[in-house]
Amino acid sequence: MKKIIETLIAKLGRSNYSLDKSITSFDLFLVMYRMSFQLLMGLYLKLFLKSSKGIVFVGRRSRIYHKNKISVGTTLNIGHNVYINALSVHGITIGNNFTLKDNCIIDCTGVLRSLGQGLRIGNNVGISENCHIQVRGNVVIGDNVIFGPNVSIFSENHIFKNPDLPINIQGESRIGVNIGNGVWIGSGSKILDGVTVGENTIIAAGSVVVKDVPPFSIVGGIPAKVLKSR
Repeated sequence: MKKIIETLIAKLGRSNYSLDKSITSFDLFLVMYRMSFQLLMGLYLKLFLKSSKGIVFVGRRSRIYHKNKISVGTTLNIGHNVYINALSVHGITIGNNFTLKDNCIIDCTGVLRSLGQGLRIGNNVGISENCHIQVRGNVVIGDNVIFGPNVSIFSENHIFKNPDLPINIQGESRIGVNIGNGVWIGSGSKILDGVTVGENTIIAAGSVVVKDVPPFSIVGGIPAKVLKSR
């Protein structure tokens, strides 16, 4: 049974993937039984997506709005209690082998007077539980990126230059966020608008990134600073 599943996974685009040796056939049966229901939900979702090149899994109580603005590659795995609002100028484009785990939020538009720009996610990206991606300016996430739990990305700032006016009527600035290939973002980190994270960078857990990060860096702290190069 393990060989069959490994072959199926390889055909879905995950080459050199092997199951843990300690997993039993009964465990695999339970996993496949659970995922069969998520596959049925995914088949229904595929009917409404802008485009989909492969298999889709969707967990329980997940809400996905403006599905017609979402394009996905092969193997999309959406967990339980996920919220996605894809209403935006350019929509959401997702590459191959993308996992979005439980309780995550992708919110592309907050108010109808000003739609968010769009979100582009590369191949082999994994986003852990309770992450929040706010899409107002463009957000770009490269290939082979890992999000730990509770990571947040914000691609908008409120303007507050005039102290005599309420902040909520002074408008917003939207520069966008760009995360390079091979980046690992540690649990609880926050990346703010205008930041570019260079490729193969590691962001330590709990960091608040407010300025650009060079490639091959290890950064940490509030605000995050370069601790060393890899």
